[in-house]
Amino acid sequence: MFDWIYTISSLRFAILTCGFFVAFSWVGTIIARPILRSFVKHRESVNDLVGYVLSCFGVFYGLLLGLLAVAAYQNFRDVENVVSSEASSLSALATDVSAYPEPERKNLVWLLRDYTRDLIKISWPNQQKGIVSKEGNFAMSAFHERLLKFEPQTAGQEIMHAETLKQYNNYLEKRQMRLLAISTSIPEIMWIVVLVGAMMNITLVWLFDMRLMSHLFLGGMLACFLGMMIFLIASMDKPFRGDVSISPEPFKQIHTRLLEE
Repeated sequence: MFDWIYTISSLRFAILTCGFFVAFSWVGTIIARPILRSFVKHRESVNDLVGYVLSCFGVFYGLLLGLLAVAAYQNFRDVENVVSSEASSLSALATDVSAYPEPERKNLVWLLRDYTRDLIKISWPNQQKGIVSKEGNFAMSAFHERLLKFEPQTAGQEIMHAETLKQYNNYLEKRQMRLLAISTSIPEIMWIVVLVGAMMNITLVWLFDMRLMSHLFLGGMLACFLGMMIFLIASMDKPFRGDVSISPEPFKQIHTRLLEE
């Protein structure tokens, strides 16, 4: 239900996230704070009590946010490595194909060129929307069929053909890993815990006994930081979506190279 956040710019997303939490904090400070304060206003050293509870809560919630941020970043880097590995495998396949005799070499290069172009122009924009495109399946099937029709005439060609088939299978494995990574994200139950925890954190701040302006300032600062942390995690949560996403630049370089052959 929150996929729309990946259709806007990172700056706007950050402003919306921080603005939402700051607005929640300020509205609660003005409206809900007097009601909540009625439960603790007669207690002595209420600020010490609330500060102790908030510090204990903050330790656990801070650990949760920290671990989620590290996990999101690590997942982003892992998927980025998968894409780099796939591009390297495709580059090696293109090198093997370039060694074939004519006219097989030209036909195979053309098929790889068309596949790479469709990957950049069609498949990549689709996966940035969370859609697994099927165009690449047809293109790679056509390439495979053409590859299997080749009949080696010499021992050298037999070795070359066997290595190309091996590299083709290796590329399919790397490609499948990328396709599986399109739907990679933090489980929804964890997002629910994060959002509920943020609301509880802000609610605890409302219990402090201080002047209204100080309350608005300090509560706004805390809410803004919570918003920035959630923005950071959400931006890296889905590696192929939003402004902070993995680029198809390695495949563009391969396509440029195939155009020159």
